[in-house]
Formats: sequence, C-alpha cells, structure tokens
Amino acid sequence: MIGLRYLKSTPTTYLMRFRNGQIRRHGAGISMFYWTFNSIIVRVNLASEDLPFVFEQQTSDFQDVTIQGNMTYRVADPQQLAKKLDFSIDARGRYQSDDPDSIRDRLVRMLQVEANEFSRQRSITEMLTAGPDLTDRLQTFASKATIPRDLGLEIESVVLLQIKPTPEMESALQAETREATLQKADLAVHERRKSAIAAEQEIRERELQNERITQEKQREVREAELAADVAIELGREELVRQQAANEKTLASARAETLRQTFDAMSVVDWKTIAASSESTDAKQLIAMAFGELAENAQKIGRLDISPDLLRDLMGDTTTDGSNTQNGSRRRKSE
Repeated sequence: MIGLRYLKSTPTTYLMRFRNGQIRRHGAGISMFYWTFNSIIVRVNLASEDLPFVFEQQTSDFQDVTIQGNMTYRVADPQQLAKKLDFSIDARGRYQSDDPDSIRDRLVRMLQVEANEFSRQRSITEMLTAGPDLTDRLQTFASKATIPRDLGLEIESVVLLQIKPTPEMESALQAETREATLQKADLAVHERRKSAIAAEQEIRERELQNERITQEKQREVREAELAADVAIELGREELVRQQAANEKTLASARAETLRQTFDAMSVVDWKTIAASSESTDAKQLIAMAFGELAENAQKIGRLDISPDLLRDLMGDTTTDGSNTQNGSRRRKSE
C-alpha cells in the first residue's frame, strides 16, 4: 500500500513515532507500521560508541604537542536527546540532518578546551610525562560536564593514547636524552674508575701502613740490640778499666815490694847474699873465689891450682860448650 511502511529495530536502537508533534509510540527493539505522510520516525542508537580524537595543543613554552586518545559514550536519555537534536529519518532510513554527527564534534571540542587549559600550565618536557594526570583530569571533567548531561549522554571512559611533540622537537629531545644518557654512562664509568682508584689507594695506604709498622718494629729491635751491645761494651770497658786498675795496683804493690827488697839488699854485702842463696852451686862459689883472688891479686905472690880442680873446671866448660853447640845446631835445623 502506498505510504505504508514497516519498521523494525534492534535492542540497541530506540525508535520514536511522532504524529502531530506528539509521541505515539516509542521504545527499544520495537517494530511498527506507520504512514509516511503523517508520521515522523526518530531513531537513536543506544549502544556505546567510541569517539577517537586527535588535536594539537601548545605548552607554556610555546611548543606544539599532539594529543591522541579515545572517549566512549552512550545515550542514556534518548527522548531528551531527541528534544535537543534532530534524529529523524526518511523513508529510506537515512538521517535527515547532520545533528547525529555534531555530537561527536561537540564532545571533542569539550575535551580540547580542557586539554588546552591543562597544557598551557606545563612545559614541553612536563607535558610529555603528564599523560596519567591529563587522563584523570579529562575523565573527571567529562563525567561532570554540562554538555553531555544536557544532551542525555553518559561518558563511560576517556583514554589517552599518547602525547607527541613535533618531529623537530622530538629529534631534539631524543638528542638531549641521548646526550644525557651518554653523560650518565660516562659518569658511571668515571665513578667506577674513581672507586677502583680509591680502593687501590686504600690498599696501598694499608700496605704502606703495614710497612711503616714493620719498619718501626725492626727499628725498635735494632735499637734494643744496639742498646744491648752498648751495655755489653760498657760492661767490657768497665771490666777492662777494673782489670787495668787491678793490674796497676798489683804492679804498684810489686814495685813497692821490689823497692823495699832492693833497699834492704843495698846495705848487705853481695857475698853474703850469694852465700845465703840456696840456689848458689859450686861453680858460682868457685867463680866468687876467683873473683876474690882477682881483687887481692897484688897481695898474692903465687897461686897453685890442683890438676883435679882444673880438670873439673875444664870438663864442665867443655860440657857446657858441647851442649851450647848442640843447641845451636838444633835451632838452625828447626
């Protein structure tokens, strides 16, 4: 029949049939017949929708960054949304206005305004590391914003994928980071070398300390040995001095004894001394007798010596001469 249409919806599609400005039928997942000449059909998608977004912002140091993320939302009140925007469809099921697409633009602009305020308060380096903070801020802001609430929308989540600088700034930051990393590596190598040198110096100082202690001990031992040697030498010197004093005293005593002996002998005739000596033999007596004869030769007219006496004297002399020669030969042979 001309003008009669049949319409069926899914559980995630909300249909509303208006006639004369009044809702005649509405619901999710319903089916109906309607006349195209006196009915207006409004169709609202109730399923959750993902809204990817990419926009550029400027930091406090006038550097551009690209913010990329995704927002998930759904229609919580389709009738309120239908009052704000035109979701009517034609006989072929196509939307008769661009209002359904404008929702996405409104939500993206809403996030962009909040992200702009956030980025203006931070430098480029701070912004590149502020992903979690920006995500929390956008999530809180979207859930409390008036725009989604007035449209009957519910923001389920806001996820931030990346915050990226311009290619030139990215290269500069990479170079700076790379240089900082190399400096840290060089510093680490320097610290390791410094630690190794410090450890080596500590070991060397300990070795020197041990050497000093050893040398000090050796010096103390040498000083003790030297002191002992000095004490021994002093003892020897004292002993020699005492021995010399004793010998001097003994020599003085002997000299005094000899002096007294010589003084006593000086008043005694030598003949008497010789006669009193026990060691005087017959030869000495005969020699003394001849000496007396020689002293009194002017008084002696004639001296007769018996052959026996002369023989005895000559025999003793010969014997003494032979013994003397034999002794000389022995000494020469030796």
